[in-house]
Amino acid sequence: MRHWYKDKARDERIAREERGGGGARRPAPARQRRSEDAPEYIGGRNPVLEALQAGVPCNALYVAQRIDNDDRVRDSIKIAAERGVALLEVTRDKLDRLTEGAVHQGVALQIPAYDYAHPSELVELAHDAGEAPLIIALDSVTDPRNLGAIARSATAFGAHGLLIPSRRSAGVTGGAWKTSAGTLANLRVARAANLTTALREYREAGLFVIGLDGAGQTDIGDVDLLTEPLVVVVGSEGKGLSRLVREHCDVVTRIPIHAATESLNAGVAAGVALYEVARHRRL
Repeated sequence: MRHWYKDKARDERIAREERGGGGARRPAPARQRRSEDAPEYIGGRNPVLEALQAGVPCNALYVAQRIDNDDRVRDSIKIAAERGVALLEVTRDKLDRLTEGAVHQGVALQIPAYDYAHPSELVELAHDAGEAPLIIALDSVTDPRNLGAIARSATAFGAHGLLIPSRRSAGVTGGAWKTSAGTLANLRVARAANLTTALREYREAGLFVIGLDGAGQTDIGDVDLLTEPLVVVVGSEGKGLSRLVREHCDVVTRIPIHAATESLNAGVAAGVALYEVARHRRL
């Protein structure tokens, strides 16, 4: 079983209940919050093909009726068949509903709900690899596209995982999978009930915490902790780091940018910071 799979028995139980076989249930309100165990969908010909090529977990490939086939569609169908993934032909209206109105170009991939790691597992992964831990924590980053972009940078520059809070944060959704171009299949994401508590526990375990914020007083390249066991905390583009998170950082640093640019989005900022960490660790 790979790290992204939820428990199979639980999935089967949920499916029975949705069909009415698990006992009476109260009717859901018109706008029900998505269950954490509900599957997600990746739409779009390039994202679907990239996900299948990367080995992203999937339950079914949906293809629109009378679709205009191209190499991406044919390759997606071929890979899905080789992996034993169910192939379903549906209407475009059905695809619109599954992808919640996102651009799908006639194809969508159903993926199971993500099974998050415990924050301590990310440190264990680094120790098992004989490396100094490098963890990226996200503070109030609510756009799943930013999470996916940060996952790509984290994988490219050797991070051991992402840490997100369970509330007021983007999760590993179809949008995050899509933007990550499959890299989330090779990067663990942990979730903490309280981000500041998790950061405090990381510090107690010997990791240094660096906050990335435009209001920081030290340039990222001048921080002398980059080769140490490290947590880099990325704040939201608008508000930056929250007050409590800042108080749990050993250093609050910034990325020097031209005065004409007000700020960088979280995905770009994380990529720049991770490159700088990787550069120092190669010296």
